[in-house]
Amino acid sequence: MQAQAQPAREGESGNVTTSIEGRIAEELGVRERQVRAAVELLDGGSTVPFIARYRKEATEMLDDAQLRTLEERLRYLRELEERRTAVLESVREQGKLTDALEAQIRAADTKARLEDIYLPYKPKRRTKAQIAREAGLEPLADGLLGDPSVDPLAAAAAFVDAERGVADPAAALDGARAILTERFSEDADLIGELRERMWTRGRLASKVKEGKEEAGAKFSDYFDFAEGFAQLPSHRVLALLRGEKEDALDLVLEPEEAVEGPSSYETTIAARFGVAQRGRPGDKWLGDTVRWAWRTRILVHLGIDLRLRLRTAAEDEAVRVFAANLRDLLLAAPAGTRATLGLDPGFRTGVKVAVVDATGKVVATDVIHPHVPANRWDESLAKLARLAREHAVELVAIGNGTASRETDKLAADLIARHPELKLTKVMVSEAGASVYSASAFASQELPGLDVSLRGAVSIARRLQDPLAELVKIDPKSIGVGQYQHDLSEVKLSRSLDAVVEDCVNGVGVDVNTASAPLLSRVSGISGGLAENIVAHRDANGPFRSRRALKDVARLGPKAYEQCAGFLRIRGGDDPLDASSVHPEAYPVVRRMVKSGGGEVAALIGNTSVLRSLRPGDFVDDTFGLPTVTDILRELEKPGRDPRPAFRTATFKEGVEKIGDLAPGMVLEGVVTNVAAFGAFVDVGVHQDGLVHVSAMSKTFVKDPRDVVKPGDVVRVKVQEVDIPRKRISLTLRLDDEAAAPAAGQGAPRRERGGRPPQQRQGGGGRERRGGRRRQRRRRRPATPPANSAMADALRKAGLLDPGGRGDKRRG
Repeated sequence: MQAQAQPAREGESGNVTTSIEGRIAEELGVRERQVRAAVELLDGGSTVPFIARYRKEATEMLDDAQLRTLEERLRYLRELEERRTAVLESVREQGKLTDALEAQIRAADTKARLEDIYLPYKPKRRTKAQIAREAGLEPLADGLLGDPSVDPLAAAAAFVDAERGVADPAAALDGARAILTERFSEDADLIGELRERMWTRGRLASKVKEGKEEAGAKFSDYFDFAEGFAQLPSHRVLALLRGEKEDALDLVLEPEEAVEGPSSYETTIAARFGVAQRGRPGDKWLGDTVRWAWRTRILVHLGIDLRLRLRTAAEDEAVRVFAANLRDLLLAAPAGTRATLGLDPGFRTGVKVAVVDATGKVVATDVIHPHVPANRWDESLAKLARLAREHAVELVAIGNGTASRETDKLAADLIARHPELKLTKVMVSEAGASVYSASAFASQELPGLDVSLRGAVSIARRLQDPLAELVKIDPKSIGVGQYQHDLSEVKLSRSLDAVVEDCVNGVGVDVNTASAPLLSRVSGISGGLAENIVAHRDANGPFRSRRALKDVARLGPKAYEQCAGFLRIRGGDDPLDASSVHPEAYPVVRRMVKSGGGEVAALIGNTSVLRSLRPGDFVDDTFGLPTVTDILRELEKPGRDPRPAFRTATFKEGVEKIGDLAPGMVLEGVVTNVAAFGAFVDVGVHQDGLVHVSAMSKTFVKDPRDVVKPGDVVRVKVQEVDIPRKRISLTLRLDDEAAAPAAGQGAPRRERGGRPPQQRQGGGGRERRGGRRRQRRRRRPATPPANSAMADALRKAGLLDPGGRGDKRRG
């Protein structure tokens, strides 16, 4: 983020930037000078990965997670300051800016609070209250509010003026009520208090629209539903909002449980303005005015605010889940530099075949037809065996879409008939492969290769190095999120881009083999600069040193500073260029070599010598103890890959379709996606099963990602199989008893929110929280939305993006 500091205005108390830094420091629990140093680096064009890795002394060891949070808060608070400045100028131009009001505006610590304060001064269309003021009715409103002993009709009679549009006392009272209603609804402190009360006490209720029961069947769990705002999980909020958008549900924001007489909100408004029922002539009129203000203005305003708050919170959580899943997928274990045969399965159109060498270069392609309708099984095996033998293939990558298990069986037969080839087969998620195949980059990278064959190339390469291949695809097309199409495009893209940037720079990039999309994710390298690097490499051959990067067009000193440490040059002129040691720190290594004797190459990897060196001996004014310690650690294992070791799942023989499953089966599978309510697992039957969050552990699980992550190989037990509706319920608790098979039945009943009934307090439709009883729902749905049945229904309806099944494009 290129954040720009906001200079303090002349005459303002304190410095805006300092106040922002102080607030962020307090939120992060760090020193203000650490935040100030980070902000200066961000403003200077440094990236989060660069600061986290190479500027530890400046920030006093702020890590990448803290820096990402700092970056987001800095953006928010600077936007808040920009809005604050605009509000102050607007009110000042109106001649209404008093010292007290200015102090109130400057003290506003959120955008919502600032807008509450600004509301009475915000330019707006002529309102009924404004028209009433122009008719001279404000004294009437003030008089009735200040002295309820006055009879309203009698007082209003004195303000009748036909020329000013006040035809009779009733019209005068209507105008006075409009003035007071606006006054009540624009009291910032009151609105803030009522908003928080409604958030903690209110609930979101939904009902099916009349006549929409059949068309909106996928939302049946919400046909008669209610849950507190503060307790609604993100996936439920997004499902409700989508149900409303698709005209299946009516949503109502209920401020509290129904009570007789005035609500607590009306009582609070009345108390705020001294309205009370004491039998005086004006008390009833004022009480009706309070009720009118609440129901027609304040409740509507708060409803809009809380809808936005619900959506924002749900989006934030959904983005967090998506980003976390994407991080796990990008950092999945690479198979490494091994010749790989990629199989993109299909029936009618055949299985597309691509062989890539150890560097990912395409060396052969073909199309085979082993399945129906052609059934050329032996011919296909012969072709695959020949390709594997000619190109010394070690791995077979099989896309997991249509015909994947049939193609997996073909690969198994190939291995059985030709053990001398020593092949290993692996099922690979092909989500997003079709997006890559049709992309402009794929056309540029694989010119002359048919679109259908590009998918096979991508499948092979993503087994070799998931990170290097997946960065070529828009993260939103990879399919590891929930409700991603309902999320803010800007918010989602910003978060996912940050994840990709962190992953790429955390692993490092071989500058002599990396594609332009991969290079463009390196700190300090833009898309255009990445293309320049590739063009320079193509024209002049591989880079021999990091210094040679300076010869690339438009790669200036700042870009070099940011990117050099993350780019690797293996087998170059300087062995340090293959490590994560930044070129600026090479003098430190030279001093280490001088101290230990010998050459740099001899020092690298020499554990005994490196551990004999004392980091403190090499600290100077530029490089502190954290950097020197990092250098020693890197020299011990130069260019180490932080990703886990490569491991494959083995699908059970004979289990190839959902009909082959039976309750009680224990299978090995791969986690394809993790949502707020559980994890989806591919067990090799073309349909992911769901491990509900309550079936992940014997103890309460708050976040499924604490147990599993996308790409994990897990053992699961089949709990229930519903073939007609293609629903599979799984459990990680292998000692759980499987549900008795019953066609058409959903998974065992679970409480909303993910916990089994015994883990919840209370019973029925109510539960006690914080000493207060809350209506959980009007009627318990037949099947909660968090179980396998609802999750699969959501996925079938396109409301979930479970991953691993998102690219079924063949017939």
